Amino acid sequence: MEPRGCGFLLLSLHILRAVAALEEKTVISKLGDNATLSCIYPGKELSLNNLRVYWQIDDVQEQCSVVHALISGQDNESEQCIHFKNRTQLLWDRLGEGDFSLLLLNVSQSDERKYKCVVLQTNEYTKVVHQAQVVLSLAASYSQPILSGPVTNSNSTGEVTFSCSSDNGYPEPNVYWINRTDNRRLLPSELSITLHDDGTYSVLSTLKVKATSDMQIECFIENKRLQENISANYTQEKQNNGSNTESHKDLEKSGRGAQAAGIISIVILLALLAVLICWLWKHRSSKLVSYTDVQPNEDNRKLNSPV
Repeated sequence: MEPRGCGFLLLSLHILRAVAALEEKTVISKLGDNATLSCIYPGKELSLNNLRVYWQIDDVQEQCSVVHALISGQDNESEQCIHFKNRTQLLWDRLGEGDFSLLLLNVSQSDERKYKCVVLQTNEYTKVVHQAQVVLSLAASYSQPILSGPVTNSNSTGEVTFSCSSDNGYPEPNVYWINRTDNRRLLPSELSITLHDDGTYSVLSTLKVKATSDMQIECFIENKRLQENISANYTQEKQNNGSNTESHKDLEKSGRGAQAAGIISIVILLALLAVLICWLWKHRSSKLVSYTDVQPNEDNRKLNSPV
C-alpha cells in the first residue's frame, strides 16, 4: 500500500504536465456500454516496476479526481473515487507495450467528463514520460419516430395538425419538419423535450399546416453526436392508395362471396333435380306395376267369355 504522499504527487502533476506533449482525443460511447479511454506511449518497452500510471478527472475543482492508479505494476485503490470503484480496468496484456488505455465499465451521464492519463517513470528521479487527454461523450439512439395525423383543426379552416414523437435518446435532439412537395423546411408549432430518470430524453413536436390534396410531410429526429438522422413521413397519395387497396380487398371479398353463393345455388338446384328425377322414376314404376296387374285380368275375361 502506497503512503498518502501519493496525493501530493497528484497535485504536483499540474506543474509537470508541460514536460510532455499533450494528446487530446474524443471518445463517443453509448449509455450502458463499456468505454475505452486511449493512452498509448508507442515505441518503448517499459518496466512496470519503474512506472506509475494515473488516470484522473481533468478538473481542479473536483474534490476526488483519481479514476485509476497503477504503481509499480500493481493497482492502487487507496485514493480511487468511490464512483469508479470496481468499474475500471487496465489492459494488462498491453501494459508492457506502452498501452495504458483504461476500460470504464457501464458508463452513465455522470462519467461524461474530460480525463487525463499521466505516465511517470521513477528511476533516479520521477519524470513524466507521457500524457494524454480524453473527452468522454455519451449518446443513445432515439427510437423510430411515430408520426400521427393529419387531424383537422376545428377552429381553423383548412388547417391540419401533425405530431411526431421519439424516445430514449441522448443528448437532446434536433427536430425539424420538411414539406417534401417543395423540400421546404417548416417551423414546428410546439416542441417539448422531457428528461427521464434514466438520463434519456423523449421529444414531442407538433406542426400545423394548410391541408392540400398532395401533402407530403416528413419529420426528422437528429442525433448529431451519433450522426443519426431518422424520420417518419406522411404522403396523401399513399393514404389514397391505401384506401384504394382496401376497396380492392373489399371487392375481392364480395366477389368471393358471390362465387360461393353461386356454387351453393347450383348444388341446391342439382339436389332438387335429383329429387324430381327420383319422384318421376317412382311414379312411372308404379304405373307399370298397375298395367301389369290389369293385363292378365283382361286376358282371363276374354278366355271365359262365350264365343
